[in-house]
This record gives sequence, C-alpha cells and structure tokens, in this order.
Amino acid sequence: MTAGLQVRGLNKAFGGLVVARDISLDLSPGDRKALIGPNGAGKSTFTNLITGILAPTSGSIQLDGRDIGSLSEAQRVKAGIAKTFQITTLFHSLTVRDNLRLPLLERRGLTARPFRRAAGDGGVEDEVESLLQQFRLTDVGDRVVQRLAYGQQRLVEMAMTLALRPRILILDEPAAGVPSSESPLIAEAIAGLPQDLAVLIIEHDMALVFKVAARIIVLVAGAILTEGTPAEIAADPRVRDLYLGAGHG
Repeated sequence: MTAGLQVRGLNKAFGGLVVARDISLDLSPGDRKALIGPNGAGKSTFTNLITGILAPTSGSIQLDGRDIGSLSEAQRVKAGIAKTFQITTLFHSLTVRDNLRLPLLERRGLTARPFRRAAGDGGVEDEVESLLQQFRLTDVGDRVVQRLAYGQQRLVEMAMTLALRPRILILDEPAAGVPSSESPLIAEAIAGLPQDLAVLIIEHDMALVFKVAARIIVLVAGAILTEGTPAEIAADPRVRDLYLGAGHG
C-alpha cells in the first residue's frame, strides 16, 4: 500500500470549460510541497476536488491506496484530509482557547456536550495547551480572537486545523492579508508542523513558498506545467515568463 495521497489523471470540466486537465501528483508523509500559478490557473478548483467540494469529471484520488472519490467533504476530513481557508473561518467573539476546543471536541465526538463541561475535560485541555505552545499563542490564549493581530489569527486557524490530526494538510494562502512584519510567524509555524504530516501550500507569496517548500508544482490553465525544487523552479524560464516574471504573487 502506498502511503499518502495519490492523484491520477484528474480532470474537471463545466460544460465546455475545462478547469483541471490530467493532473497527477503525490503527497507522501513528510512532504512539503507548494502549488503556485497565476490567478485563474485552477488552484482553488484542484483543492476543491481533493477535499470533496467538487467531483471530478474523470480521474482518481486515493488516500493510502484507498479510493476516496465517493467520500463527502466531511468524510474526507475524518479520513485525514484537512484544509485551511484563504479567509479565516474563526469564531471571532470567542477566545483562542475556545476556538481550539471546538475541533478537538468534534474529533472526539463530544460536540453535544455542554461547552462548560467540555472545557473541563483534561484530555481536551492538554491538547489545547499543546497547540497553544506549538503555535506560540500561550500568551493570548484567553484573548478574544477579534483582538488578535491578523497574523496571529492565521496561526489560530492553522492550529484549529491541526487539532483534527490530519495526515494531509492543505494550507490555502496562509500568508494572505498578513502584513510583511508578521509573515515570519507563518513560516515558523509551517516549519514546526509534525514531520510525518504531508503539507501542500497554495500561496502567492513567493518568498514564503521558496522558504518553506521542498518542491514546487506550477499550475497553468488547469494543468501542471512543471514540478521541481525551488532552485529548479527559479531557473525555469517558462515559470519566469508565465508566472514569476508576470507580476503575480
């Protein structure tokens, strides 16, 4: 059995409009890959196909050798595929700790329990503390999320996603809207993710991509143009012409 995510011959068309063309890629445990491409390249469509928001026209998606094409979005989360969103999906009126408790309770099947009782669950609280420490949020754990700097809000969202204990983590533009002064927080958080976690980063911030990704996939017009190391991608004239040198990112 092959561990991780295997995508083979993925296609998606809306009538005559083809938005994903014969995409094949692998995400193995420990991978740190980035998916880049100009606006309209099909990055969001691809991640929606992986997470089950969209159904492919053809092709296969396997997780650890098991075909997951028929699974719903919620079922894929439970199977181990999780995605953060470009626009933070936080509960802004709750504290950081309360935000982190919610996915932990979901994972443990305790969502029906009164929130006050759940907050006293030692196992949940231990995990909350661990996540706060991992993402350097301990000092703001009791602060209402809407009062945090935007970079810290992105860290909370990343921590919430990690609380689901995924094996495949898709980071959807983690640096979007984050001031440059706070972007090192994002790079540091990605570097600190579990070593056995497979991570796919969708990002326009090329400085971040070249800092955290071991391999980069370039998507153009719904198809993979090339995949390589950061050095190989930086040296590829097609990438410079079509993306890096075109003012995108």
